Amino acid sequence: MTPLSFKQITARLHTIKFPEIDVVIGIGSGGVPAATMLAYHLKSELFVMTLNYRDEQNNPRYEEPKVLEKANWNLAGQRILLVDDVSVSGKTMNAALKQLKGLNVQTCAMKGKADFVLFPEIKDCVKWPWKP
Repeated sequence: MTPLSFKQITARLHTIKFPEIDVVIGIGSGGVPAATMLAYHLKSELFVMTLNYRDEQNNPRYEEPKVLEKANWNLAGQRILLVDDVSVSGKTMNAALKQLKGLNVQTCAMKGKADFVLFPEIKDCVKWPWKP
């Protein structure tokens, strides 16, 4: 397991050239701390989309990610960054993207696969600073 600190994550944020972003959407619950950091860094609005796929031990709870709360935001014309902590299979990210279909959305993950990945070199599990 690779431990990461807030200091390391913040330092990495400063090395990535993000485009202009109006709204950061964090995929709850794992992506909310990461999205909060990104929204602050990018000086953007923050929203949370509540989806769930895995439990606290990282085992799938459902066959597919489940939307727990539909997104009812008017985001037409906004530049959106959709954020999750980890996106390996892409199932949760894709379920979230379906909710935002037709909008200007780019994706970001702390590790895994996305348009922007903060730690692409990390392949094993991460000990996030916001998790006990």
